[in-house]
Amino acid sequence: MPIRFDEAALAWHLAGTGLSYVVGIRDGLPRQLHWGEAIPDEAVASLASVQDNGVSWNDALHTGAELLGELGPQFATPSLQLRHPDGAKGFDWHYRDHRITESAANGDHLAIAFTDRDLVLTLHYRLWDTGVLDRWASLEAGAPVEVTRFDSAAWTLPHWADYRLTHLNGDWAAEWQLHRVPLPVGETAIGSRRGSTSHQANPWTALDDGTATETAGLVYSTNLAWSGSWRVLLRRSPQGRVSITGGAGHEGLQWRLRPGETWTTPVYSGLCSTAGFGGTSRAWHEHLRRHILPTPEEDAPVLFNSWEAVYFDVSVEKQLPLVDLAARIGCEQFVVDDGWFGGRVDDHAGLGDWEPNPDRFPDGLAPLIDAVHAKGMKFGIWVEPEMVNPDSDLYRAHPDWVLHQAGRDRTQRRHQMVLDYGRPEVAAWAYGSLDKLLSGNAIDFVKWDHNRPFTEVGRPGDPDPDRAWFEHVEAVYSVKERLREAHPHVRIEGCAGGGGRVDPGMLRHVDSVWTSDNTDAGDRIGIQHGFSHAYPARVMDTWITDEPSEFNRRTTSLRFRFHVASAGVLAVGGNLTEWSEAELEEAAAHVALYKRLRPVVQHGVQYRLGDPAASPLTGVQYVHGDRIAVLAFKTPWHANRALAPLRPEGVAADSRWLDEDTGDVHWGATLNVTGLPLRWSGADWDSAILRLRRVE
Repeated sequence: MPIRFDEAALAWHLAGTGLSYVVGIRDGLPRQLHWGEAIPDEAVASLASVQDNGVSWNDALHTGAELLGELGPQFATPSLQLRHPDGAKGFDWHYRDHRITESAANGDHLAIAFTDRDLVLTLHYRLWDTGVLDRWASLEAGAPVEVTRFDSAAWTLPHWADYRLTHLNGDWAAEWQLHRVPLPVGETAIGSRRGSTSHQANPWTALDDGTATETAGLVYSTNLAWSGSWRVLLRRSPQGRVSITGGAGHEGLQWRLRPGETWTTPVYSGLCSTAGFGGTSRAWHEHLRRHILPTPEEDAPVLFNSWEAVYFDVSVEKQLPLVDLAARIGCEQFVVDDGWFGGRVDDHAGLGDWEPNPDRFPDGLAPLIDAVHAKGMKFGIWVEPEMVNPDSDLYRAHPDWVLHQAGRDRTQRRHQMVLDYGRPEVAAWAYGSLDKLLSGNAIDFVKWDHNRPFTEVGRPGDPDPDRAWFEHVEAVYSVKERLREAHPHVRIEGCAGGGGRVDPGMLRHVDSVWTSDNTDAGDRIGIQHGFSHAYPARVMDTWITDEPSEFNRRTTSLRFRFHVASAGVLAVGGNLTEWSEAELEEAAAHVALYKRLRPVVQHGVQYRLGDPAASPLTGVQYVHGDRIAVLAFKTPWHANRALAPLRPEGVAADSRWLDEDTGDVHWGATLNVTGLPLRWSGADWDSAILRLRRVE
């Protein structure tokens, strides 16, 4: 997108379709002068000269800062905290130069460099054709400097009368809970100190003035591309100004930059939409599909995962009947989960020893892989290569390879510890082990899990042990990137005990993500609703499993479970050997229907119809070319209580739509007025699927 420099105003205009972002030097500091609707280049100079008379002395240096500093009267929590060898703190900004790099494929890039003493701090900007603005920063040290905080960017919102924060939080088996709350005066922090993005919070946020709806209103949204610990801090001043600063790491960390070393932050992206929360979501989805995801154009296959059928009782003999049944119901990929390797018969041992268990697979994986391929399915396997059990050959050989601190106990969670990928020898081992596994077996798919948070992070003898928090994540990215280059046919699913590591940074290296360990269909409606605010259906793995659910003992119909799971990347995880003939036949019909829906669901534009927290009747609409797919859900409701019909989004009144299952033709005007013609089953937990095709 075009980037124009106004030399007289010392300001830069990043101009997109209907969007402008202006950054300039004011009072010697880089400031955001505008972020919002498109403005002409001629207006940039006037923006740079305007003095904000509504800003108090306390807010003067804070307002619009591209990175919040710690020098002068700046009283917000800094984005950048430095300590020099002589004890001086902070960065004293001196503009040096800038460069603009044009690229049709990767977006135009603006880099603005500033100096202080022997440091060069560069602010980076890239505006994409999706309206998303990437920002990050790099710090080059000419002399030693201690860093205690280095965020990627700070954002300033328009001055509104009020502000409302929308964010995603939760816990294991309850991820992606959507919360909308008034933003209070003061500082509001969300983040993770767990070494991963976490189940408890996600770095995606949205802010509006309290009046935006699903379909209308101005919304500003940000997301951080980082899969380790992170922090996003929102500050609302007493004068009503709001800024957001965010980046990798958490409070309390410190590390030193050595002469000649450059530290680069992860990308922190932002966008603004005038189409409400729905338009904001669709903008993020489009951006991820076009510029982040590695294989967005592919149809993700329907897979079967054998975990809930056998748990740790994994063997060729136990898997082969499941292979036959998975193929029978139409699955396209068969995945063997935990328990196939080393001494792994439960969760106490084996992690780190990525060789087939000789008792369970005496002839290796080949017989099972051959059986899967003979049925026309791809073969996938589960790994958790960032973890190790103390009861493993790897740990016995290299006990120093785990994150640990001298003189402190090594905490175990799930009887395992975290390998320190920031050590080059550990990352080399990880790549070598996985490369050997993939090279020696005809594996098509890897489910990469990550089941526990970091504890006792350190490296005895290392003068900068806090670097481990950052270096581990970068090494995980690097190992996955190298594996993809060496094995381009292999697809990777990202998993972290459920949805504990989902963010734009991880999505660059995986093809889909495990949404939650909670596969209860009733709970999944809300989980998937929250997930959709930041991430598209194409990456949302959704399973249909046996009931009653272990999470809440709920029982619902096979139809309901399949319909809920059809809103993303469908998979089956039940014990098919215990399904009746009728259930297997019904499952095959649902899988066949999903395959007809798949192009629309996985590649279509998504509209949310209703909020499951507010109404028992909700749905998800996908539009792809001349086709519409609606998946609707009706949860238990009180008798004799009226429910408004679900109405479609974006359907022109003068358009005509063919119901592909009944042959009926409906005018868009009728659908908009009377609602969608959904066919319910009459169950307590009910669902319906509607497939429409536009006709002339």
